Amino acid sequence: MVDSLLATATAKALIASTGDCIPCEPTNAPSVAPSLTFSDESDDAEEPARTVKPRQRRASTRLIAQSARDIQRITGETTAEFVGRCCGGGCCLMGTKRPAGVDYVPLVLPDNAAFNSLGLKFPDEVPTKLTGIVDMPTKVVSFKSIPRPLSNRSLQASDSGISMGPDADASSDTSAEKAFESTAIGPLDTAIQPPKFVQPHPPYHVYPAKIHTTRELTKEGAEKRTYHFDLDITNYPDEETNDFKVGGAIGVLAPNDDDVVDDVLDRLMVPRFVRDKQTLMTTTTGRWPTVWGDEKARELVTTRRDVLKWCTDLQSYPPTKTVFRVFAEHATDETEKKVLLYLCSAQGQGTFCDVRTGPHVTVSQLLHAFPSSQPPLDELLSVLQQLMPRFYSLSNDPHDSYQTRDQKQHRLIEIAVTVHETSDWRKGSRTGLGSGFFERQAQRFLQAQAAGEPNPEVYIPMFKGLMANPLAKEFNSDGPMLLIGAGVGIAPFRGFVQRRLKQANCANKVWVLQGIRDSLVDEIYSGEWGVHEEEVKRVVQSRKGEGRYVQEEVRNQADLVWYIANSVDGRVFVCGSSKGMGEGVEDALVDVAMSKGNLERDEARNFWALKKEAGQYIAETW
Repeated sequence: MVDSLLATATAKALIASTGDCIPCEPTNAPSVAPSLTFSDESDDAEEPARTVKPRQRRASTRLIAQSARDIQRITGETTAEFVGRCCGGGCCLMGTKRPAGVDYVPLVLPDNAAFNSLGLKFPDEVPTKLTGIVDMPTKVVSFKSIPRPLSNRSLQASDSGISMGPDADASSDTSAEKAFESTAIGPLDTAIQPPKFVQPHPPYHVYPAKIHTTRELTKEGAEKRTYHFDLDITNYPDEETNDFKVGGAIGVLAPNDDDVVDDVLDRLMVPRFVRDKQTLMTTTTGRWPTVWGDEKARELVTTRRDVLKWCTDLQSYPPTKTVFRVFAEHATDETEKKVLLYLCSAQGQGTFCDVRTGPHVTVSQLLHAFPSSQPPLDELLSVLQQLMPRFYSLSNDPHDSYQTRDQKQHRLIEIAVTVHETSDWRKGSRTGLGSGFFERQAQRFLQAQAAGEPNPEVYIPMFKGLMANPLAKEFNSDGPMLLIGAGVGIAPFRGFVQRRLKQANCANKVWVLQGIRDSLVDEIYSGEWGVHEEEVKRVVQSRKGEGRYVQEEVRNQADLVWYIANSVDGRVFVCGSSKGMGEGVEDALVDVAMSKGNLERDEARNFWALKKEAGQYIAETW
């Protein structure tokens, strides 16, 4: 503890000692903030580049790794990612030598497209008796018929999220029913929003926000597709006290694709007349059917389709051993059962790790890979992960975004969503759960407009973000700001710039460094930053011309970076992917502190660590 305090004090003293190197904001002059400069790599350079003599390096042996951050820089993986890939079973230490006295038999593999697409390596022979097979998991979810005396009450409980378990009392049920009756407008349409029991933590509620407009920001030929959405929140519930913030985020409860849900139900042989029939779902423990609930037993009226569509993640998590164990228990084909049990055993640890660390395997793919296994839906739900909300940053100033339509003024929030794609065994590629949902909704809206529908009814189930978004938390109306982003990470900065340019004065200047691949197809929000866009923004292209990354421009703008970092209430924001861009920008900021502050590398890192503690260096990466 003493050493830590001494290190912090030393770093602070070191920064203070470099005061002659820190440009101070003047009190009388309008501004002496450095402007965005042109480097010799800039396509639009008009000024000759300054020749900077490189620093002399001492000949010495260099220690390249002495901390978790160094390992991350070298391997490209965070500690959490590395640990997440490791199952902890010690398979990497297991030898290939067969133990004596153990009989082996050939392992026959299933032969179908879904299984072959897994790309797993199995041994030619396996022990006749597998060991360490995980136990059959406890079933915590069950479906029952709705008792007739409770049918009327249960239907209301389904919409209001009332728990009808043994701990529920009559008074709570009555108050909840009254609340439901006062807010409900007809039956709930689970085609556009989840059942009422799937809701964020109180007092937040899921609100079906109507899409006001949408458009694709990227052009044909872009490596990734990015869509812009204007969401109408005119009628968002007023009882929620906190308001939308510049740089803040909204949560979105994106459902599974209907085609995926139907495919899973088809493979499980669930009759079609049963899928949408109301049933009483009981749980013995857990947060079912919503991640926001408490750990307790429940009884809720729902449908099997709604539970799969709104509550169960069918594609974002790799399968666990308990999932394979349930599949093995209900496999009728001996070949498939043997393979599934092998994946659950100690001998199959290495192959199981390949499943966990490879491309995400969907539940649908597993059902096709092992077609003889058709576990009951309640047993499968007991071992699958729950559907988590996705969070998206606002790309506008939500306090000043209004539009008139139908002779009414509508309040809007704006977001940008980049479609994430990964490999798929059947289609070649598939979209992420959240971004895929947004793209489907955008296409529905645009197709309806093209068909002549003036005001398409397409919705996004959203709620006010619960997480403490650092971009919104540290936003300050005073002092200069440098916004560094790449790809869709630049979207939340648009609201910052809109707010700042309305307060145009020398003490409130803002600069943007935007990294993209190719400005012709990838640049989002070009021309939408305000009248001073050319003065405040520098675009860096990695796939055009000489090809540069945004972290290189950070080094080129060293004077500006150093000025903002040492100004009163100065802020440096970074937003984008942590791998590559986030790490590169962090290294570039360290280089700026070394060159402009005459600091050693460890001292420069401590400098930015102190800035982060003070809320003057904010990085929101993923």
